[in-house]
Amino acid sequence: MTPPSPAPAKRQKLWPVHIEVRVLPAATSRFDTISNAVHAYLTSSLSHLYLPSTIQGWEDVPLLASSIDRIYASESSCPTSSLPIEQASLQIHVYQPSEDDAFEELAGGGRSDGEEAMAASVCELPSMAWEGLWESLIYADDVKSKLLDYIYATVVFSDADVDFNVVSWNRVVLLHGPPGTGKTSLCRALAQKLSIRLSHRYSHARLLEINSHSLFSRWFSESGKLVQRLFSSIMEMVEDEDTFIVVLIDEVESLTAARAGAMAGTEPSDGLRVVNALLTQLDKLKHKKNVLVMSTSNLAKAIDSAFVDRADIVQYIDLPPREAIYDILRTCLLELIRKGIIADTDVPSLVQAQIYERTAVLAQPPLETRQTGQNTSLPLDEIASTVQDSRGRSRDAAIRLLALSEKCRAQGMSGRSLRRLPVLAHARYIGSLSVLPTRKQAVHMNGKSKNKRRASGIGLGGGATEVEVWLDAMEKVVESQATERNRLDQ
Repeated sequence: MTPPSPAPAKRQKLWPVHIEVRVLPAATSRFDTISNAVHAYLTSSLSHLYLPSTIQGWEDVPLLASSIDRIYASESSCPTSSLPIEQASLQIHVYQPSEDDAFEELAGGGRSDGEEAMAASVCELPSMAWEGLWESLIYADDVKSKLLDYIYATVVFSDADVDFNVVSWNRVVLLHGPPGTGKTSLCRALAQKLSIRLSHRYSHARLLEINSHSLFSRWFSESGKLVQRLFSSIMEMVEDEDTFIVVLIDEVESLTAARAGAMAGTEPSDGLRVVNALLTQLDKLKHKKNVLVMSTSNLAKAIDSAFVDRADIVQYIDLPPREAIYDILRTCLLELIRKGIIADTDVPSLVQAQIYERTAVLAQPPLETRQTGQNTSLPLDEIASTVQDSRGRSRDAAIRLLALSEKCRAQGMSGRSLRRLPVLAHARYIGSLSVLPTRKQAVHMNGKSKNKRRASGIGLGGGATEVEVWLDAMEKVVESQATERNRLDQ
């Protein structure tokens, strides 16, 4: 009797992981050669991938060192932040950002008397000016992944040549919410991300930002014609199937709110023509595979319902909750620590901060702020206590930052307001009338390491400041802003 055959081994699930490889401006190697070299390095040198993270160690590989500026492990559908390399299906995206951040103005045409309307600006993607923007945007829910998944879905359906008469989509996204929540920044970051992720399909990418206000001509009946001329130019760009176009209509209510007023008799009929022209052009664009229309609004109720109906995704971008505020402020502090403005401190992640908050039984007074320049050489019997002291400072900083985040949430502070806090804190409570460096000194110091910048103290009032001082200053700024806002409301 033959023995039973062994059961087939269970197939290990592979998780797609996106690896973004930024190439140096002077690199001469082919992108496919770089991609293969990166894949070989990752699979042979790493045991785990941490998501998201900047990958180190490739500098010892000559080909990579001469060609690459950064390797970044970005998004993955994996539910954990650490993934064994053998379970990762590496999706490597090699790109070379443009260092020219200038926008090309696109005229919408004009009258015979020479009037020209600068209807839009065009930016080549990916752009060095927007590197890191995607990672800096922090939201309560998974808005960024939802938008990426939507784009991938439209690509899949387009590749399958799905019949538009049966299943239809319009390639239009509407982001709405209070001012300062990062709607426009998210659109730009998404355009940048798509130019990287779709680089294997499209050799070029562009972001076209429409100036809604300029499309309303002072000449009666001209506005509708300006919209048509503008979208004719966009259609010409889209005809190049090797170029991916993202159209951003910021403050879209400026274009679409006029139709209701025109029908009610409170606005000129020219507004009706503008909206009708816009809707007609959007219906034409939806049949093109290489275009995406992004729009933002602070006044969603003013948007024409026909435009809202054409949006595949209508996403509300709310003011950040406490958890998102903590992450935003933490990234601000980490950037200042990295640049040597704040003294070296471990600012815990949100998860660790929440653990500290839950396990804190007795409130401890804030540790006395240390002065920069103290003798750091310690006897051996004090090293253990110094490590414990560092952990205590880190814990206290996390708890205080959570409390500050709650104060910011209670005031309804936007992401734009939160990222201003460090500047205001330095201006009001930390900075001094010290001698500022010259431009040459500032450029020179920017190229130095963090320790050398801290030692010189150029432009920092004599050196890096402890994180406790910054937390005190930011708390005072939030309190003073609350006072000023109450006076404004009176």
